[in-house]
Amino acid sequence: MELTGILSILSLLTPLATATAMLPALMARNTTIPTVDSDSVEGDRSYKAPYFPLMGFKKYSGNPIMRPNPANEWESAYTYNPTAIVIDDVVWLLYRAQNEAKTSTIGLAWSRDGYNFTRYERPVLGPTEPYERDGGCEDPRVIRVNGTFYMTYTGFDGKTARLCMATSTDLVNWTKYGPILPNVNDVEYNWGTHVNQYRPRTGWSKSGSILNERMPDGTYHMIFGDQLLYRATSKDLLTWDYRVDSLPFAPKLNDWEQGIMESGPPAIKTRGGRWLQVYNGMAVGQGGYRPKQYSTGQMLLDPVERPNGPPIARLEVPILQPSSKDELEGQVDDVVFTEALVQFHGQWFMYFGQSDTSIGVAVAPVQD
Repeated sequence: MELTGILSILSLLTPLATATAMLPALMARNTTIPTVDSDSVEGDRSYKAPYFPLMGFKKYSGNPIMRPNPANEWESAYTYNPTAIVIDDVVWLLYRAQNEAKTSTIGLAWSRDGYNFTRYERPVLGPTEPYERDGGCEDPRVIRVNGTFYMTYTGFDGKTARLCMATSTDLVNWTKYGPILPNVNDVEYNWGTHVNQYRPRTGWSKSGSILNERMPDGTYHMIFGDQLLYRATSKDLLTWDYRVDSLPFAPKLNDWEQGIMESGPPAIKTRGGRWLQVYNGMAVGQGGYRPKQYSTGQMLLDPVERPNGPPIARLEVPILQPSSKDELEGQVDDVVFTEALVQFHGQWFMYFGQSDTSIGVAVAPVQD
């Protein structure tokens, strides 16, 4: 099918009020929080790029590493789906938190060993705009480019999910730029049928995973979507171009991803110069996978030779599946959902949501 009608989607170039200005409660700063600024160094000191596939992940016996905190109203019910980044030899998590009303905010935590985290006492991003009210700010994914953190997140107004952007230089104070893909046309899986059938959907966008390196054509690439995976491009990380009539970047192939495919953490460049993309999938009950079981897998991207897809390769089976009680029972049962992968102290740390309730981690050795 010929792809026509490229539509340039312009995000709001005038930043919305900073999150801390709109939410006075965020202004108080914990005096023990490590300082992050433009001089801070990203990444593990002995970082080694991975090969594809990146295997050998074992779930930590001490999971969950983070549970809801009843002492803080904003995170009293659920804490899950974190993104992660290593700055100044510290692992930083930005995570989704919900109160009893299920309003979502984004919290901040840090760790010097990858397992034990100290939480910032207040959310760093909360619902202040019409497209976030009645639902909140969900599912962050963060990268850092030239000293600035770029965080995609979902603004949810109770009816429609919209992929949004916020920036920061210190991980605490964030500036919102609003929805970045307002005119998306895609489909959603139609439950209640016995075949793989979809219905059209307009204006709904989620799960933006950005490759943090400018490609030879001068653009950054983002893989996004929560039903099928699509691609968008940008020259400045704020204004995104998307083909409204584009085919999916990655079609469904495996039994475990037949219901939903959704982006995971920001892709990581491999030693061979391609990009390892962790992603999530939901099963529909075939191939031995339970209906609505969420698992995590991997695919290999080549944004230079195959900018429009499909992926170069992908694993046939998940690298993580729900197995523990915390993964099988929760706000949404039978879920392992990954948005965070970092290398830290000679190991890969993969942080994931457990049944939309708590946070777990799986660890793998760095490849020689």
